[in-house]
Amino acid sequence: MKRKNLLLISCLVLAMLLSACGASSGSGKIKAIFADAGWDSIRFHNAVASFIGDAAYNIAGEDIPGTTPITYNGMLTGDVDVYMEVWVDNLPTYYEDVKAGKFKELGINFDDNKQGLYVPRYVIEGDPARGIEPMAPDLKKVEDLKKYSHVFADPDDKSKGRIYGAISGWEIDTVMRKKYEFYGLDEHYNYFDPGSEAASVAAISAAYEKGEPIVSYHWDPTWLTGKLDLVLLEDAPYDPELYPLGQTECPSMNITICVSNDFYEKAPEFCEFLGRYRTSSALTAEALGYIEENNASMSDAAKWFLKQHDELLTQWLSEDKAELVRARLGN
Repeated sequence: MKRKNLLLISCLVLAMLLSACGASSGSGKIKAIFADAGWDSIRFHNAVASFIGDAAYNIAGEDIPGTTPITYNGMLTGDVDVYMEVWVDNLPTYYEDVKAGKFKELGINFDDNKQGLYVPRYVIEGDPARGIEPMAPDLKKVEDLKKYSHVFADPDDKSKGRIYGAISGWEIDTVMRKKYEFYGLDEHYNYFDPGSEAASVAAISAAYEKGEPIVSYHWDPTWLTGKLDLVLLEDAPYDPELYPLGQTECPSMNITICVSNDFYEKAPEFCEFLGRYRTSSALTAEALGYIEENNASMSDAAKWFLKQHDELLTQWLSEDKAELVRARLGN
C-alpha cells in the first residue's frame, strides 16, 4: 500500500514539474511563445516585445514559425501565446472568434498600412543628385498610367509597358488584375506575375538602384518602403462594394495584437503592456530599413529601435518598468 502511495505521489510530483516546465522557461521566467507567421515585420515586433518582456516582466520569449492559418490556430488552442501582427481581414473567422471569446484582442499595433501600385519618386519628380530627369511628371493616379506605358516598357514586349503585379495565389492579386482591366491598362500594359515576394522585392530594388522606371504592386510596411522613396499612386476612395472589383484604393487594415486566453491569465501585467503597444507603418518600415541596410538581427534591431524611440517606452510602460528597459539598453 505504501509503495502504491509513493508511486502516486511520485506521479503527481512529476506531473507538477512537467506543468511548471510548460509555464516557465526553466529559469523562473514565464515562457511566452510568439507567432512567427513568416514576414519580417512580425519578427521585428516579436523581438521588441520579447526584449521588454525579459527586461521588465520576467518573460522569456520564443518564436514559433508557421503559416498564418497554423499560427492563428495555435493561438486558439493555446500553443501560441502572443500574436503581435494579426492581419484581421486575411482571417475569415477572426471577428467571430473574438466575439466567441476564443482569445483576447489587446489592441492595435498599427492601422495605417497601405498597398497598391507604387513608383519611385524620381520617376515623377526626377532626382538631380543622381542626374535623373522626370520621366512621368503628370503621373499621380493609377488611371494616369495609360499615358506612360512607353516609360515602363516591357523588356520582353516593346509594344507595351509592364506592370509588376501581386503574387499569384494572394487574395490581392485578384483585385489588382481587376483593377488592371477596369482602368483599361490591359490595352497598354502586360501584367507580370513576379512569382514570389523575394522576386518582387528584387525587381523593385534593382530598378531603384539603377534609377530605372518601374511600376509595381507593393505594400507597407516593408524595408523597401522604409529605405526607398516610393510613391503610392492615387486611386478612387475606398468603397467596400467596389474594392473587390478593383475600382477603388485598398483599405488600411487594423493589425491587432492578440494573446491566448491561457496566457492572458498567466501574464496579466505583460498583457497590459501589450495592450498599450502601438506603432505605425512608418516606424515599422524604418526598423525594417535599418535591418536591411545594416544586416542586423531582429534582436539588435529591437535594441536600436528602442534607443531611437525612447518616447515609446514612456507611452507603453510605467516609469519603473521603463527604467528597467533603459537600464538593460545601457541608456
